[in-house]
Amino acid sequence: MTLDPYYYPTASRRTVTFGKRGMVATSQSLAAQVGANILRDGGNAIDAAIATAAALTVVEPTSNGIGGDAFALVWVDGKLHGLNASGKAPMGISVEAVKALGLDEMPAHGLVPVTVPGAPGAWAALSERFGKLPFEALIAPAIRLAEEGYAVLPTASKLWAQAHTRYGQYGRPEFAPWFDHFTPKGRAPKPGETWRSPEMAKTLRAIAETRAQAFYTGELADAMDAFSRQHGGFLRKEDLAAFAPEWVDPISVRYRGHDVWEIPPNGSGLIALQALGILEAMGDEPHDPVESLHRRIEATKLGYVDGLRYITERKHMSLTVEQMLSPAYLKKRSELIARDALDPTHGDPLLGGTVYLSTADDDGNMVSFIQSNFEGFGSGIVVPGTGISLQNRGWSFSLDEDHTNVLRPGKRTYHTIIPGFITKGDQAVGPFGVMGGYMQPQGHVQVVASMFQDGLNPQAALDMPRWKWTKGKTVEVEPGFPDHLVQALERRGHHIVKCVDGLTFGRGQIILRDPETGALQGGTEPRADGAVLPV
Repeated sequence: MTLDPYYYPTASRRTVTFGKRGMVATSQSLAAQVGANILRDGGNAIDAAIATAAALTVVEPTSNGIGGDAFALVWVDGKLHGLNASGKAPMGISVEAVKALGLDEMPAHGLVPVTVPGAPGAWAALSERFGKLPFEALIAPAIRLAEEGYAVLPTASKLWAQAHTRYGQYGRPEFAPWFDHFTPKGRAPKPGETWRSPEMAKTLRAIAETRAQAFYTGELADAMDAFSRQHGGFLRKEDLAAFAPEWVDPISVRYRGHDVWEIPPNGSGLIALQALGILEAMGDEPHDPVESLHRRIEATKLGYVDGLRYITERKHMSLTVEQMLSPAYLKKRSELIARDALDPTHGDPLLGGTVYLSTADDDGNMVSFIQSNFEGFGSGIVVPGTGISLQNRGWSFSLDEDHTNVLRPGKRTYHTIIPGFITKGDQAVGPFGVMGGYMQPQGHVQVVASMFQDGLNPQAALDMPRWKWTKGKTVEVEPGFPDHLVQALERRGHHIVKCVDGLTFGRGQIILRDPETGALQGGTEPRADGAVLPV
């Protein structure tokens, strides 16, 4: 594994962080401190991940919440385990029911796109199977932050203000509790301003005391049901009671001597694996930054059009993961990449606003964890008196009966949030992730290629300027992307759009363990207000 040099002055804004006993990396510094304290108090990496995740719902509500979904990859005792805690569509919803409301497509906000939240169930399932400390002790720091308040950080303040404008366009009564709870002063909190939520503290305490049962079968489920009924939503207590996280077998491809792992569909990690598999099929990249960048963009485009065509809940897919990751198929797709930019189309193998965190402990346990309300605060719906902001994950469903991801009662939709993990041989290398909607598979490809093709350390890999394919030959690049590379890509037929806001290019965290020394190396996202803390 190539991790030298440890500092790239032309690419990095900070040096890589080292640790020995443990490490926590996430996008909000207070949440990282919570996880690090859990490790110091005798908890393991799983305990630290749960505590950090719960704290993030409080200190970064702009990107996740108690009413969101979660996925995890967990390395324990030499084995990688996957947890899919994404919720299903309510049993009372259907294409016909949505169209009867006068809608031609799934709306982005309101109660219609609300699916069953899975995050609290994920915390409880992880604690029950792998945790070391009492569950209540893991949620206690989040409760304290909600009760006592904290100083809002700049990135969250900016996203908060955007949400205030976004939900303000509706003016319907079901959106009023969001404004009452998150903007009691009639505006988003400013950077440094204290924000607290006694309602979230009460909800988190109920989750802690009942190992999340209050959320799925108790008083919190009653509150969600009542509010949904009152405003014409589809979510019911029966949907919540039927929820259970699913333990799954992770999927992988080989890339530059390492195995890169993702959660299987309905997660979109398959896209990243296809792209990396296509790059692997092409062999080592030449020492030409333009050619390397061009190949990575093209491979990502090819993976994405396949993913958008075929990925949905696994039992509803027309193809298997094995077919889509077949070496012969990936080789065939790689042969489409030439000098000039593709306008990509999907292949046929049969023919031939999220938060992310990483944790590690001294016993070798490691966790890659991600949770999200999908777009910022999610649906814009807050259940009165609870602080629960419900996700809008159902927005990804289609009302087209011929679409792979067509809406069905009790179905899980295509999911953008994906935790990543890297192994080599039978050893864990470490967790990684890049959050940010449809940027996530693209971010995975970019940081993995930067580390294992270019030899960058985790921090340098996260600091590199990013690109994002959007459609056809169009690629967006963030403000600091080098002009000479923009011009070179345009000569190859890419349509390059320079963005003024870097927040849409994802926010990642990485922890890697050096197999020779056992030392941990961590990187944290420069585009967020996070931290990587060694213990």
